[in-house]
Amino acid sequence: MPGIVRPTAYGSPDVLRVFEQPIPRPAADEVLVRVHAAGVNPIDWKLYSGTFHAVDDSNQDSFGLSLDSLPALGLECAGVVTATGADVTGARIGDEVIVYPVTAAYAEYVTAPVTSLIPKPATLTWPEAGGLMLTGTTATHTLHAVGLGRGDTVLVHGGSGGVGLMAVQLAVAQGATVLATAAHRNHGLLRELGAVPIAYGPGLLDRVRAVAPDRVTAAVDCAGTDEALDTSLELVADRRRIASITGTDRRVHAGIHVIGNGPGQDMGTDIRHAARADLAARAGAGELRVFIDTCYPLHEAALAHKTGIAGHAPGKLVLVP
Repeated sequence: MPGIVRPTAYGSPDVLRVFEQPIPRPAADEVLVRVHAAGVNPIDWKLYSGTFHAVDDSNQDSFGLSLDSLPALGLECAGVVTATGADVTGARIGDEVIVYPVTAAYAEYVTAPVTSLIPKPATLTWPEAGGLMLTGTTATHTLHAVGLGRGDTVLVHGGSGGVGLMAVQLAVAQGATVLATAAHRNHGLLRELGAVPIAYGPGLLDRVRAVAPDRVTAAVDCAGTDEALDTSLELVADRRRIASITGTDRRVHAGIHVIGNGPGQDMGTDIRHAARADLAARAGAGELRVFIDTCYPLHEAALAHKTGIAGHAPGKLVLVP
């Protein structure tokens, strides 16, 4: 029987196991997809580690959560439609698709509503297609939250991570001057994408001021550190032009946009949903690059999570069933 990755308890990545499951049957408004690649994202290990904040009750289903079970894992994937429900129109068996949002995508087969399907561009590899949407829609949502536009100077903290690389590319495409923090080993990549790389760590504020003496008009925090938050607050006069996707509860009281799915946070569901087709088109045309660091088979999901938690991988980690 096909496999699915699930946690056996709350804890470290070592709790992940591959279980056999029957091929699921799609509901009337769903399709069944044979998964060829599933994106690995920080939310996946946060869900079972015990470090994740509460999720609004109304959003629990979309994150694979229930009160009486451990979380399902995998919120994005790409694959081939192998069956359709009785009421499905607009999708056919054999279609190559990106699936987002979805739950339980760490599997060989997954069911999803037809509204979650986006045609996969033929020019994208399966790992690229499977790792595009969560980071791409998060970056789109975050830049929208700060009102980014042509002529802005935006500071992207964590510019070489999955969301950071997307935010850098999308901000450059919008005509902004982009400053991006990263380790020195990733500075060449950021320059290639059109950003000005800046090393994080002690003295960050002075280094940013040195390369942007006029002013920084917006900041996007993909790093979640106190340094990132403090630097953003110091540099950006209008706190409504600062957005953060991760970090401590300090953000909630700072008057900035807190992007996420916890109580009082901005999920941006409509913005993310609307962005999917554009992201796929840009990526398919080569205008938006999906950086894949490493692909892992399902039985190495724990290793993928350990790599992600270590935080040194530029770009995306992907499971390939």
